[in-house]
Amino acid sequence: MAPLRSLLRQFHLWLGLILGLPFLVLAFTGSALVFYIEIDALLNPAVRSTSAAPPPDWRSPAWDKALQTAKARWPEASGKWSFEVTEKPGAIPARYYPPSTAHGHAHGVDPLMVWFSPDGEQVVRQARWGDYLMTWFYDVHRNLLAGDTGNYVVGWIGVATLLLLITGLIVWWPKGSWRKALAYKRRASPSRRLYDLHKLLGLSSLVLLLILSATGALLALPAEKTWLLGKLIAPMTPIPSPVSTRHTGTQVSVGQALATAHAALPDAQLTWIDVPGPGDGAFRTRVRAPGDPTQRFPHSFVFVDQYSGKVLAVHDMRRGSSSTLVNAWIRPLHDASVGGLTTRILGVLVGFVPTMLFVTGFLRWRLRKTKTRSAG
Repeated sequence: MAPLRSLLRQFHLWLGLILGLPFLVLAFTGSALVFYIEIDALLNPAVRSTSAAPPPDWRSPAWDKALQTAKARWPEASGKWSFEVTEKPGAIPARYYPPSTAHGHAHGVDPLMVWFSPDGEQVVRQARWGDYLMTWFYDVHRNLLAGDTGNYVVGWIGVATLLLLITGLIVWWPKGSWRKALAYKRRASPSRRLYDLHKLLGLSSLVLLLILSATGALLALPAEKTWLLGKLIAPMTPIPSPVSTRHTGTQVSVGQALATAHAALPDAQLTWIDVPGPGDGAFRTRVRAPGDPTQRFPHSFVFVDQYSGKVLAVHDMRRGSSSTLVNAWIRPLHDASVGGLTTRILGVLVGFVPTMLFVTGFLRWRLRKTKTRSAG
């Protein structure tokens, strides 16, 4: 067992030195993103509002007004407009995706971020994704500014980080007294004090770091996540991708599409409204059904024909497989939104631990290496 333990110790050391910098970068940017919306609003007063009017909901005329404002401002835009329903006072956040990007970033084209006044009649702010601080942080955290390849790399960094944490636990695991193993020896040598600090930091944050690393890897590797959940639990219930019954015609109003979608899932909370451009695209409303732990990006959808205004498909996460429910927990566990403000603050604090682990581990390695050279 001793040779194996020694081998794992070396593996943990070198994996930590290799992963240290990217791990702390991902952790630091993750901490900033816990309060992504609040920080961005603080830096951009234009999106805040002192209006006493209630935020727009299922029945609000603001959505159609915002769409009209968007079409007047960008008459050549033929892609998809996506409006976020925050249920909070302030501007209406929206994103414009060119036709080639479908439901997200693709082919190097980032969405145009737009904020409309609460009544939808004015554009109060616009910026390209990645051109302002918080989206830059998001891209660093998501893909290290390296696009789809970077996203894949980040996912496997998460997997490697799990190995780093698990091997650290194994090589620490006490052979004798747990009291001594958990002690911090203040009068010991600098190398020993660094070791004690390193182990206590790692042990105190181990569970949370395991959760954050595992969920981050799953979010960054969606194909692998789907395969893994299918093998371990059950195949995930796929989200439908219906199209409208025609390619041309007069698009129904956003209000009519929302009324139809609301009737399909009357107990759900509206979170996003995707308005298709010309063609056979469909309205897609993203909603939070009771029991869905995800606040901002829930997992239920209603698709409405953009010409007839009829329901094309409903994806209710409550009727999905067990893997669908497990999948719903991955994002809120990763972004620390699952437990409210207390959990979010804890998520911020835990994000600084990898920096301290890397510094203490690196300094101890340097001290031991210097001591070895001196002895030689």
